[in-house]
Amino acid sequence: MPIGTKKEVVLLSHPVLLPDSNPESSDFSTHLSRAAALLYAFLCGTAVATVYFSQPLLDVIATEFGIGKAVIGTVITATQLCYALGLFFLVPLGDILEPRRLVTWMLLLSSAALSLVAFAPGATVLFLGMGMVGFLAVVAQVLVALAAARSLPGDRGKVIGLMTSGIVIGILLARTFSGTLADLSGWRTVYIVSAAISLIMSISFVLVTPVARRRSSRISYLKLLSSMKDLFLDIPLLRVRAMLAFFIFAAFGTLWSSMVLPLSSPPFSLSHTAIGLFGLAGAAGALAARSAGRLADRGLGQRTTGLALLLLTLSWVPIGLLQKSLWIFVLGVIMLDYAVQAVHVTNQTMILSVRPEARSRLTAGYMIFYSLGSAAGAVAATFVYSRAGWLGVCALGGGISAAAFLFWAATRKTSESVKC
Repeated sequence: MPIGTKKEVVLLSHPVLLPDSNPESSDFSTHLSRAAALLYAFLCGTAVATVYFSQPLLDVIATEFGIGKAVIGTVITATQLCYALGLFFLVPLGDILEPRRLVTWMLLLSSAALSLVAFAPGATVLFLGMGMVGFLAVVAQVLVALAAARSLPGDRGKVIGLMTSGIVIGILLARTFSGTLADLSGWRTVYIVSAAISLIMSISFVLVTPVARRRSSRISYLKLLSSMKDLFLDIPLLRVRAMLAFFIFAAFGTLWSSMVLPLSSPPFSLSHTAIGLFGLAGAAGALAARSAGRLADRGLGQRTTGLALLLLTLSWVPIGLLQKSLWIFVLGVIMLDYAVQAVHVTNQTMILSVRPEARSRLTAGYMIFYSLGSAAGAVAATFVYSRAGWLGVCALGGGISAAAFLFWAATRKTSESVKC
């Protein structure tokens, strides 16, 4: 056999090893390594955690700045609102700006915002800094789109699952980290340390991320934002999966925003620290994120979605038995969190496979529904609890979950064209 022929056979037997063999990843000369993926996941977790640092610190912050108890809660509202604004105004930039430069600048600005909070001399600067922290925390979503772009098609679900694991763990540990560090060295230390971590992460990110190749087509920023509407009009899959995100995170918000109310009341009368330990059940969500991603890579995304939504609906039965047993309640929490994260990862894997050139906008549009669902669930749960108690909340959560399952069943054919 001629030497040239032998070489051709070797190349064709391993096409996935060629740098440019995947047209979806042609912006990059190298694919995402295992080490880089782990760093991205850690970065996602530390970024999202900054949104939740303030929750256990509100009392001490209110005392230091002389802010009323009724007003200090707006710190959380301002941070979450600015996070939603960041989803719309910042995340789509990943489709037109060089991602290495974009993420690096966002991390540097995030470090500056955290420093502003750490050294805030008064309430006005504090609120401004908190808003900036929330606005820039969406760098986690830019990273999800970037990781999807740099991954091989057969590994995309697994990579997105890893990113989601980082986000879940970041949310899970944020309150514990901030509360513990504040007890040791004061609340300002939390933001000083976080600013330093963000700075270190920006340097690490540059070291593991290649510069993307120049993109052939560019659009203006205003057209970029306007095109998000067109994506929803043109892609039925995005509409379906965004609505599923709204449903599942409305159910998620229903549980996590109201569970403190019965747990802190008789007969339990648990402390806030003890209640916070229930968040450890969220570790199951991180496990689900990775397993769901692998199933999506094997073409089982639809089946995973249906089974997870069924599990989500059933989870409200043990959750509703809170007054009978805390252990049964914990089982229900694990079931709910596992189901929510499984659907979330599957959703992202499917929509990010549709338009490679618009992954950041797809992520932004999808995550806006995530935020709206979480907010709606939180508001509805507290309203229902005040009128119908814990069983009323469970009925609300079960109804939302059942609606999600029925919606998926009714729109399943819309998603079947995507092999995921």
